[in-house]
Amino acid sequence: MKAHIGVDSKTKVIHAIVATAANVHDATVLSDLLHGDETRVWGDSAYQGQTDVLRQHAPKARDLTNRRTRYKGVVNEIERARNRIKSQVRSRVEHVFGVIKGVFQFTKVRYRGLEKNAHRLFVTCALANLYLARRRLLRRSRA
Repeated sequence: MKAHIGVDSKTKVIHAIVATAANVHDATVLSDLLHGDETRVWGDSAYQGQTDVLRQHAPKARDLTNRRTRYKGVVNEIERARNRIKSQVRSRVEHVFGVIKGVFQFTKVRYRGLEKNAHRLFVTCALANLYLARRRLLRRSRA
């Protein structure tokens, strides 16, 4: 099973979750991860070349996915530096995966069928949202 998630880069709140079989490529579920109000889309190189999907589902979004740095054996250092900056923002999304795996122990799934494993993933992501927003929620309740 593979988990695809859409995360707000400022608040780290998960807004979209898709569970697929492990052999499904990341780019095929991109349209399910977009809600339409994005201003920027940060993705790894698996989402490269998906500008048509981005324009169709999130017309105001800028495509900030990582690009290939090596072409015919030559490394483009400028593109490599750009990818490094993009990856720093993407690390906020990866922090959410760290919470899901580290705090809630969602590292392995038993074979129960994709649907049951997906339900477990959805509940874990909801708990991760509460976990990541706990300080902000407590501040609001005290005020």
